[in-house]
Formats: sequence, C-alpha cells, structure tokens
Amino acid sequence: MEAHVAQYSSRLLQQSLQEERNKSRKSMININSRIQEIFRDAIKAAYPDLENPPLAVTPSQQPKFGDYQCNSAMSITKMLLKTSEQKVSPREIADHISRNIPDNEYTEKVEIAGPGFINVHLRKDFVSKQLSSLLVNGVQPPAIENRKKVVVDFSSPNIAKEMHVGHLRSTIIGDSMCRLFEFVGYDVLRLNHLGDWGTQFGMLIAHLQDKFPDFLTVSPPIGDLQAFYKESKRRFDTEEEFKKRAYQCVVLLQSKNPDFIKAWKLICDVSRKEFQKIYDCLDIKLIERGESYYQDMMKDIVQEFEDRGFVQMDEGRKIVFVPGCSVPLTIMKSDGGFTYDTSDLAALKQRLFEEKADIIVYVVDSGQSVHLQTIYAAGQMIGWYDPAVTRVVHAAFGVVLGEDKKKFKTRSGDTVRLIELLEEGLKRSMDKLKDKERDKVLTEEELKAAQISVAFGCIKYADLSHNRMNDYIFSFDKMLDDRGNTAAYLLYAFTRIRSIARLANIDEEMLQKAARETKILLDHEKEWKLGKCILRFPEILQKILDDLLLHTLCDYLYELATTFTEFYDNCYCVEKDRQTGMIAKVNMWRMLLCEATAAVMAKGFDILGIKPVQKM
Repeated sequence: MEAHVAQYSSRLLQQSLQEERNKSRKSMININSRIQEIFRDAIKAAYPDLENPPLAVTPSQQPKFGDYQCNSAMSITKMLLKTSEQKVSPREIADHISRNIPDNEYTEKVEIAGPGFINVHLRKDFVSKQLSSLLVNGVQPPAIENRKKVVVDFSSPNIAKEMHVGHLRSTIIGDSMCRLFEFVGYDVLRLNHLGDWGTQFGMLIAHLQDKFPDFLTVSPPIGDLQAFYKESKRRFDTEEEFKKRAYQCVVLLQSKNPDFIKAWKLICDVSRKEFQKIYDCLDIKLIERGESYYQDMMKDIVQEFEDRGFVQMDEGRKIVFVPGCSVPLTIMKSDGGFTYDTSDLAALKQRLFEEKADIIVYVVDSGQSVHLQTIYAAGQMIGWYDPAVTRVVHAAFGVVLGEDKKKFKTRSGDTVRLIELLEEGLKRSMDKLKDKERDKVLTEEELKAAQISVAFGCIKYADLSHNRMNDYIFSFDKMLDDRGNTAAYLLYAFTRIRSIARLANIDEEMLQKAARETKILLDHEKEWKLGKCILRFPEILQKILDDLLLHTLCDYLYELATTFTEFYDNCYCVEKDRQTGMIAKVNMWRMLLCEATAAVMAKGFDILGIKPVQKM
C-alpha cells in the first residue's frame, strides 16, 4: 500500500514539474531580462572582483543602434577608479565585457558605439520563433517565480453617499491592477473597504425612525439616499434633541441591538444597490468588506499596543507615536469609541495574518498618504511585517479636474454624480458613432455594443493613460477623439486589424494552421520593427508589476498601434489584381503579424478592463 502511495506521490510530483516546465515553455520571454542575464554573466566573467556591478539594459531608441543597448561600462569605469584606483576608459571596459558574452540564442552580434555603449542586435530567427510561439500558445504571462497572495483595497465608497469621480479613479485603477495580478497567476483578493460604520449612522437611523416608523415590518421606500442623508445631516446640525438621539442610536448600534442592526442593514442595502449599478456598467468585480467587518478586532488591537507599551494618554484619548511620523495615531477616543486609525490597523493586521498576503495594495487618493504611511509604519513597529518580505504599498492617485483645471464639479458647484457621468458618456459615444455614420453600416446590436465599448473604454483609458500620481483633466471631447493616444483611436485600430483577415476570407482555422507551419519573415525593416515591438509586451508588464504605474501599458499599446500602421502602409498583406480588384495573393506571414498584434492588443485591453468589439 505504502509503495503505491509513494509511487502515486512521485508520479504527481513528476506531473506537476512537467506542467510547470510546459507552462514556462509557453510563457512569453521577457527579452530585456534575458539580455540582462547575458550581460550579468559577461560582466561577472570580465570583472569577477566587482561587488554588485551596475546593470543597465534598455531597448534602443534608433534602429541604427541595434535593438537593445547595455550602458554599464560608464558606471563600471567610476567603480574601478573608486575601488582599485584603476583608470580604464569605458570603451575598453565595453570591449572586455563584449568578449565575455556567453553563447546564446538571442543575440546576432554586439557592437561598441560612442563612449562605451554596447549595442545588441537580436537574431531574426529567435524573434520569428517567439512570434510563432505566441500565435500557437496565445498571449501567455511572463514566467513568475512563485504564486503570491495579493490583497487590493480599492473603490471603497461611503454608505449613504453618492460615488463621485474620486471613487471612479480608485475603481478603475484598482480593477486594472487586479486584472494584471490575475493574468500573471497571482491569487488576488479584490476588497471593497466600504465606509459602512461610524457616527453618521446614528443620525441616519434616528431620521429613519422618524420618517418610516414601521421600517422593521415594511421596507422603507428610500428612493434618494443622497437627499435622505442631507436631511438627516441638516437636522443633526440644527436640532439639539435630534443630535442627542443620534448619539444614543450610535451606542445602541455599536452594542449590536437587533433593531438597530436591522436599520443599519436597510440603509446599507439601499446604497449597495446604487453602487452595484456603477460596478455593472464598468464590469467591476469586488468582495465587500467594509469597516464594520473589523469592529470585533479593534479591542484586541488597542490591547496589543498597550501590552507592548506603545500607548500614551492624551486628555483621555489613547494615542500612539510612530517613529518618523509627524502625527500620532488615535486608537481610542476619550468616550471609549474607536477611530479610522483603529479600523485601518485592524484591517492591516487581518490582511497580513488571516489572508496571509504577500502584497497589499491600497488604491487610495494622495490626500491619505500621511495617514497610510503612519499605519504601515505602526504595523512594522509592532512587528506585524517586514517590508523586505511583505510589500505593503499605497498606490496613490491625484484628483480629477474639470476643463477649467479646477476641482471637477457641476455648473451649480455640486459634486458630479457618477451614474450621470456614465450616462453622459453613453450619450456622447452614440453621437460620435452617428457622426461617423456607423449607424448605417452596423446592425442595431453591433451599434449598441460599439456604443458601450467606446463610452466606458474611453472613460477608463483616459484615467489609466495618465500617470496616476498626477491630477488629470476630465474631458469627454478629448477622450472620444479618435486621433492620438485615446481608447477611441485604439479600439478603431484594433477592429481594423481584426478585419484584415476577415476581408481576405481567412478564418481562424487557416490562421492557426499557418501559425504552426509558416515561418514569419522579418526582412522588411517595418516587419522587424513590429515583430520586436510585439515581443516587448512581457517587459512592459514586468515594469508595471514593479511600480504599479499602468500608463506604461497605455503608452505601449499606442506605440504598438502606430508601429502597426507604419507596417501596414509599407508592407502588402493582401495583393489585389489591379484590373479586377480580386485577391491575387495573400502574404501569410504578414497576416500572422497582424494576428499577433491583435492578440497582444486584446490582452492589453483586457488588463485595462476595456472590451473591444469585432465591428465598429
């Protein structure tokens, strides 16, 4: 029996190792990091005594300088001067490194240029093989060392308040980060840290009791929660008696009185339905886990900080000073209530210890930066995590501005309601399609699909194509413009690429057969340029995994689309008879380049949360 089990385990192990090998064989190669490995070996062989020599490899900006460039020689010159007082010119160093480059399947030749740049020329057959592999296996993620557990905290609106454009940014950026983590194979927990607890519920429940006294038996018809919130806030600010009752309601809610819990749930449900409309529009999946989830953990958090001697009393409040942070955390108010600081500490601890997260990303506006850095520093101070092992990061973003470069508001100065903004996007997108007379060539269904794709694609892309750290100007005119780096342009380019094979009567099966049998030629300079651009996809994704800046992917997709246009204008994919206009010849290897471009663009769109359409 034991022998059978051992055999079975051994077989399982073999099988999983084989699967891993197959997976890494299928995964796209990050050419930049492979070239770096080659140079790491070459520098080590050339200068074995150098500690941590600098490694700088980048794609070349101009074709005459090859495909990649290694610029390490200049820095090594300085290092040698410092460590052994040797004065060697960067050109000599570059020459010495070049001579030590090991045999490999990637590089055709290297040349030394200028003061000591090493220009690398890739092998055409290597690039051609990689493109064929992409077409046969589909767009696969770059190989990652191990599967990480990632928690992303994003969107996070407040119950009883409308979602506004700040929440829109967090929702779009957070969703795209999750899609990238999921694509590379991480285990992702998408959390909506709702503001669903706190003193504001006292006034909401008190107002609910007055307005709908039979709310426990008859579901109250709260149509406009925003107005309901404003009414209760007005009463809270002006009626002393109401204010007292509101405070009593908070106490009763916090002590889990069943009637008050029911009232709280009712209010949360109304809000939840409103939020869901927006999440459905934008195709966002989230697990709701609001502040209320952490209520029962807070007493222990305060206790833990007290036990470790980190707590000081300040006029009845319990505060914690964190080294290197200017503002102390208040973990308990003088009335015994908890604060945002307490619930954020509880959430951090839960994510580290119960979720066992390797990476935690908070997609929250830059205004919260000091607060979050203090929370993280407190977590390190008390020994919950070591930043060298666990990555806890604030993915901050700037504010949304109107076209007047002021905070984005309606004409009357109110906050823009998100649902109205999305409806406006749909209307504008349909107008744009009708201006271009697409309604005359598309069926009603195709037109509707194009409308949704363009409207929400443009809103997402306009946000993601800006560096998230900066403020950005919200302009429907700019985002719906089909010239320049916009979703409208990219979606149009994508449908055009997809239509090339369709118009040449080449179906999916023929393309798959060609991918296996036809060598992709890269003799024309525009074919070569496009082929290399397609294969840069994994290094773009790796960069974003490191810095979480998604605009790099948008810039890359725009570069890919414009590189494709250059290729298409210069290289015939389909040759037609001049007299009859009939197809005389199909250059299949070029059709495969079209297909590879479209496949990478489709995956890029998927990571950005954009849904392209086949016809537009």
